[in-house]
Amino acid sequence: MIKLHQQTYGQGKPLVLVHGWAMHSGIWRDFALQLAQYYEVTCIDLPGHGRSEKLDEFTLARITESLDQTIRAESSCWLGWSLGASVVLEMAKRHPARVQGLVLLAGNPCFTQTADWPGVNFGLLEGFAGQLAKDCPTTLVRFLSLQVQNLPNFKDQLKALKAAVQECPPPDHDTLQGGLDILKQTDLRPVLAGLNIPVAAILGSHDTLVPIVVGEAMQALAAHIQVSKIDRAGHLPFLSHRDEVLAIISRFMDAL
Repeated sequence: MIKLHQQTYGQGKPLVLVHGWAMHSGIWRDFALQLAQYYEVTCIDLPGHGRSEKLDEFTLARITESLDQTIRAESSCWLGWSLGASVVLEMAKRHPARVQGLVLLAGNPCFTQTADWPGVNFGLLEGFAGQLAKDCPTTLVRFLSLQVQNLPNFKDQLKALKAAVQECPPPDHDTLQGGLDILKQTDLRPVLAGLNIPVAAILGSHDTLVPIVVGEAMQALAAHIQVSKIDRAGHLPFLSHRDEVLAIISRFMDAL
């Protein structure tokens, strides 16, 4: 069993926050403290990220196994952002007793675009994979820029993101590549369609990685999914539109 770094704040219904690709739990800190006024909020570093030990294979099966062994609460609501949304969907598939509800924040059950599904262009992710081996720091900065572009306060958002990421050394190449492979290859649409627990999706209208029309596509798979769209938000609505996201999550949590 590997050791995963986690921090828990507050009391109440348990909520686990799972970050995105190349990030760590520090990205949640201010947001988590706001949620912790009402809930027990656990922020965890994925394997090989932040202060967590790495896996020899960064796959959804191994990731969710390590989360199952680490998280204390028997059943929680799991909130996953970006890659984290894929992780929490897999968690619901493999460890359903541990999952009371899901919040998919700027997430997509099939991250890459197909003929019948909206997503990010496969070539863009392939480009990231190719650049990782050549210049990891520059690739990460480029990825961060994509997540906040089109926002009025682009420079401030990017500066805050860089500062958060630089709290910890970046994941190693194998872990980063494993995360990209998950985004490129994983199709969790059947999992989403088969869930019988409450699910909320929060999307930004200006997200360059998860198209806003994914909301309708997800509801076509499972009509019970609650989709919220935040106007002018990008891929990080919990930073750029914190109050709106907090309100959506609070309504969802209080109904569980």
